[in-house]
Amino acid sequence: MALVRAWGRTLGRWAGREDAAVVKDSGDPEVARIREAAEAGDWPTVRAVLEARPEAADRTELLWAVGDTAGVEQWMPRVLEAEPDTALPRVVAGIRYITFAWEARTGALAEHVSRDQFRVFHARLRDAERWLYEAAEREPGWASPWYGLQITGRGLEVGQTVARRRFEAVVRRSPQHRGAHQQQLQQVCQKWGGSHEEMHAFARDSAFGAPGGTLLGGLVPDAHIEQWLMLDRGADTAYMRTPEVLESLRRAADHSYRHPGFRQETGWLNTVNSFALAFSLAADQGAARECFELLAGRVTKSPWQYLNADRPADVYRKMRSAAGR
Repeated sequence: MALVRAWGRTLGRWAGREDAAVVKDSGDPEVARIREAAEAGDWPTVRAVLEARPEAADRTELLWAVGDTAGVEQWMPRVLEAEPDTALPRVVAGIRYITFAWEARTGALAEHVSRDQFRVFHARLRDAERWLYEAAEREPGWASPWYGLQITGRGLEVGQTVARRRFEAVVRRSPQHRGAHQQQLQQVCQKWGGSHEEMHAFARDSAFGAPGGTLLGGLVPDAHIEQWLMLDRGADTAYMRTPEVLESLRRAADHSYRHPGFRQETGWLNTVNSFALAFSLAADQGAARECFELLAGRVTKSPWQYLNADRPADVYRKMRSAAGR
């Protein structure tokens, strides 16, 4: 973590080429459309965009675009009342209240969060759980309600057993649900009561248990970055440059974005950006350069914000330059 802070300060002052920028809405124009509709309180358009993206295609990014929009909680009660038997408004309300809950809690460490903030945080998460369960009852085949329940469960500290059941509920309905796998990776990491060993095992099993070309290959670099973040300065660099870490990254890349079955579908930019950072930290400049060439300047906020939360594109440019791209 000391290295993260130091690099953050250094890279915040760095000015590089201007042909790289954070991609808004992951390059999906429907995300921008649904966010604008949510800001305007236009439920018919929000509903139309969501219904046009089948559950099997993973609605995660669209749902978060609505959930991250301030003010949705003000007009959603009218929709819930008008459509008492419909699942979709309940999913949207549940996802919005997850973000609304974290807005009350803030991102501060637990010791700096007041009792009243925690009270509001937990109350909003319980509201979210109620709507998500109602949605699951109305549409038993949908994955989205259970995905939301993974996140509320972590905030309400339901424990590893219940959390695993909620994850399994998602993947029974959508086996390669990228968001659900990312949430479960967080659930089993050390900071949430798991361990490095469990986290890496989950990442490997998920990545290589899926068909070649899967976006789930990005769980492997995500897990290594997660452990790197937990280490002190010096130990973090040494860890990323071990032969075992490098070999696992290369195998995951071969099974993911290097595979002939890889498709540039929703979420692919996040996957390749994760590989780009991991290979850069592992000092495999050739593999990093390959990622940067594929990305062509398209930067996702994650994972670069770990080095500079305010200017993630600056970190991307610095790493790209080091890779000779």
